[in-house]
Amino acid sequence: MQTDLSNLDNQNLPFYTKSQLALRNGQDRPEIWCAYNNLIYDVSTSRLWLKGKHYEHWAGQDLTAELQNDAPHNENVFDKFEVIGILKESK
Repeated sequence: MQTDLSNLDNQNLPFYTKSQLALRNGQDRPEIWCAYNNLIYDVSTSRLWLKGKHYEHWAGQDLTAELQNDAPHNENVFDKFEVIGILKESK
C-alpha cells in the first residue's frame, strides 16, 4: 500500500534515505524513528519504543512489510506520532 503524499507536500517535509533513517534507531542518538508506508514517524516519546525496540521490531527502519504481515495493529498505529519526513525511494 502506497501512501498518498500529495496532501503532505505543503508541509515541506524533508526526504530521508534508508541509511539516514537507520541512524535514528535509539541506540546512538536520542531520536527514535520508524517508517511506515513511506512516512517517517518520530516515536521517541513512546514508552513502548524505549531503546529503539518494540517487541521484535527495531526502530531506524521501514516497518511497512513487518506490520502489514504480522502485527496486531491496524494502519492507524502511528497516527498519534508526528510525521517528520518522507522515506526516499531507492533506485
